[in-house]
Amino acid sequence: MYWDPLPTVAASANQPVPGLDGVLLPPPENYLLGKWAQRDWRNVPGPFYGAETDSCWTGRLAAPGHVVYEDERFGEVVFRQPRDAQETHRLLSAAWQDPFSGYASDGDEHWTLELIRAWWADRARLAAWIEDLQQRWSVNGNEDEQEAAAGLRVYANYLAHGLADDLREYGFWLEHGRSALPTDPLPDLARP
Repeated sequence: MYWDPLPTVAASANQPVPGLDGVLLPPPENYLLGKWAQRDWRNVPGPFYGAETDSCWTGRLAAPGHVVYEDERFGEVVFRQPRDAQETHRLLSAAWQDPFSGYASDGDEHWTLELIRAWWADRARLAAWIEDLQQRWSVNGNEDEQEAAAGLRVYANYLAHGLADDLREYGFWLEHGRSALPTDPLPDLARP
């Protein structure tokens, strides 16, 4: 069942930043400023994405279950959409800590079932990129790169086990404006 994080985003102003005592999130429109046209192709379909984020590698500190790093500019990529309010707050914390304000939560305004299918059709390219980068970073003695490689392994596992179902549920959400009922057929990810 698809869980919509946007009501939590809308109500997030003045909520505590996870892990930072006494720090409150500002209104999301102050820091969720990423542009759809600049989003990284490795972001999974959903409302959140990274677009020209920083290269400071702070995203995994706040949201390790949702963020990985890419190796071209070392920006942040959303590899798993949040599934509850706590996960949403972690991802918002990652976005708030990005000095470039490159995260966004307007993906629902852009994704369509056809775009999801096109993204999914290119998953072999994504899997190859993940495998190559996580191998390179795993063998390096750099602790930060080894931790980043661990995140890429989680992404690879999610790509192989679970992401397809989540994308089908998200596709239904976009098409119908509601979560699927147990009796509702979910859309196929294969292009017709």
